[in-house]
Amino acid sequence: MDIHWKQEYTGDMEVRKRDGVTYLSYPRLERESAIVHGFSTRLGGVSEGCLGSMNLSFSRGDNPENVLENYRRISRAIGFPVESIVTSDQTHTTNVRQVGKEDCGCGVLTPRTFHDIDGLITNEPGVTLATFYADCVPLYFYDPTHKAIGLSHSGWRGTVGNIAKATVEAMQKAYHTDPADLIAAIGPSICQDCYEVSEDVIKEFRQAYPETLHKKLFYRKPNGKYQLNLWEACHQNFLTSGIREENILIPNLCTCCNPDFLYSHRASHGKRGNLAAFLGLR
Repeated sequence: MDIHWKQEYTGDMEVRKRDGVTYLSYPRLERESAIVHGFSTRLGGVSEGCLGSMNLSFSRGDNPENVLENYRRISRAIGFPVESIVTSDQTHTTNVRQVGKEDCGCGVLTPRTFHDIDGLITNEPGVTLATFYADCVPLYFYDPTHKAIGLSHSGWRGTVGNIAKATVEAMQKAYHTDPADLIAAIGPSICQDCYEVSEDVIKEFRQAYPETLHKKLFYRKPNGKYQLNLWEACHQNFLTSGIREENILIPNLCTCCNPDFLYSHRASHGKRGNLAAFLGLR
């Protein structure tokens, strides 16, 4: 399968394949022995049709047994127990929750015990955080000093609301994280070329970001619509949260440009499964 990489961005992420499952990984994070991480693709699962094949959502009309088998396969490939997963309950908030071993299995093997949570943090070994995507932006956080992690879902509302900063602040409060120590990554998501939005969305970004950044974040087209750069907006959110430029990993892979490789809500007109980002402590 041909993968369309964004050539204007450095290649911070690479394809991995294990036990018939294809997933994505950051070599920089692979060098950190205390964590395990990955990002799923459509390949290597058992779901069928528009959900084919590695759908990781129980709410897209899939057979639950297929979804559970997909979790078994992706967890085995990346290298963590399926029982260790704690999933988010994403509703485009900036709410971040601290979780631990008592939450393991939540959202996969047992019902969720919390709601309206778009970000998760932990410092407990044996816990794997999971958040879900089909164009929105995954944000990874790793504090190598205090051995703590965070994983957050940043759609346009979460980006304007700066869930990146909310996650960093939650890690500061819970684990005494110094933002300058954090390694942070932006995961596969919709690129600016594919992300057309209306004036009402841009109004929110104009208010949230200084005018000096507007040209980097969006431009207006003759039809009155705009092309929005969520990657750059999240990059700026990392920087304003105190994360150092040299510790920020930028994606070079768009979900919408690769609808056969990654699920994209926009490319599929909503007929799709869900991808997942995973980040755990060994």
